[in-house]
Amino acid sequence: GCGNSALSHDLHELGYTDVTSIDFSPACIAAMRARYAHCPGLRWAVMDIRALAFPDATFDVVLEKGTLDVLMVEETDPWDVSPQAAAAMHRVLAEVSRVLRPRGCFISITFAQPHFRKPHYAQEAFGWSLRHAACGDGDASTFHYFLYVMRKGQP
Repeated sequence: GCGNSALSHDLHELGYTDVTSIDFSPACIAAMRARYAHCPGLRWAVMDIRALAFPDATFDVVLEKGTLDVLMVEETDPWDVSPQAAAAMHRVLAEVSRVLRPRGCFISITFAQPHFRKPHYAQEAFGWSLRHAACGDGDASTFHYFLYVMRKGQP
């Protein structure tokens, strides 16, 4: 879900003029449509990430920033994720894989460390490669976040 983040607009300003953003909240999507009505090429849709309404192989890039973290928010032990949360994560990732074009890229930005997130991403069924990098300013008093990049059709 895009929420009320300015990321879609920021991407538009950087020259990515064909951006589709989704969220499950009709009020959020209505507000974002109104806020960025002056940006042609920014599209907004009310949608559930577990059941994307897009045809197969629609997108070159799918980007999520913290949306998948919501699926894990109720989990009390990141080493032992409940079957329900694991199934929800798998369902969303399968949808992402389905809507990606061959050689398409899925980018995930999260605070979830690799030993917790990679088991979800690195599944053969999704048909993508997996790379990750830690990001942050290197200050020991701040949290790092992680960038995961999956490329469809690469081992």
